[in-house]
Amino acid sequence: MSTTLLVIILGIVEGLTEYLPVSSTGHLILATELLGFSAEEWAVFNIAIQPGAILAVVVLYWKTFWGVLKGLFEGSKGAWDFTRNLLVAFFPAVLLGLLFGDQIDDLLANAVVVAWALIIGGIGILLVEKLANPPARPDMPEDQVGGAVATMSFKKSLTVGLVQCLAMIPGVSRSGATIMGAMALGIDRKTAAEFSFFLAVPTLSGATVYSLFKARDELVADDLGMIGLGALVSFVVAYAVVKAFIAIVTKIGFAPFAWYRIVVGIAALFWLGAI
Repeated sequence: MSTTLLVIILGIVEGLTEYLPVSSTGHLILATELLGFSAEEWAVFNIAIQPGAILAVVVLYWKTFWGVLKGLFEGSKGAWDFTRNLLVAFFPAVLLGLLFGDQIDDLLANAVVVAWALIIGGIGILLVEKLANPPARPDMPEDQVGGAVATMSFKKSLTVGLVQCLAMIPGVSRSGATIMGAMALGIDRKTAAEFSFFLAVPTLSGATVYSLFKARDELVADDLGMIGLGALVSFVVAYAVVKAFIAIVTKIGFAPFAWYRIVVGIAALFWLGAI
């Protein structure tokens, strides 16, 4: 298989899985290994193409981001609350990433860890779906800056940020952890999913910049071209996925994603010879 084809496949996998509660990192690791390449050698690339998926959320929710940006200058309470909630939820991941970055990098090449995390995470989603019983989405004024995310409390935002740190274990799923954490706190499905999308912007941006900075001596011009291609593919795919995701989960919930995780995790363990 050519390197270019692998780049396109990984871009598709990133776009498909980044915002679904199935673990993009886990799928990228398994896909790389399945196609006969070293997950460790492609770990930086898999993080570096995330800006494509980030841009998909920014484009889809540009009105929200623009409204918040304007609101900050106009002194809007909703804009400041929205920003506070994202920063508070983002901070724990920054702290743990700086403290345990090397240990996290070691896990990124372990496909067995990914498989078990997929299974355990799937079971966790089923339990939250059964026990949380999230309420209906509250009615919001049309001019509410920051939407329902701005109405979340400081405590709930911080708690979701702490839960997000579980996603540093590959296979757990950043979106899955944040969405299920929010639902467990009594936040409705749609607001939980949107908060996860918005939180992805600073979280994935920070992870990308940090990883590229650490690997700056290893990158060459050809790498940048491949990263650009992978990011472009991930943008196109993620745009379509995010657009459809909210409609799906508000109607049928997250159980199908949980069962998918469990099946893929078990299949991966058999394929890896771990069971």
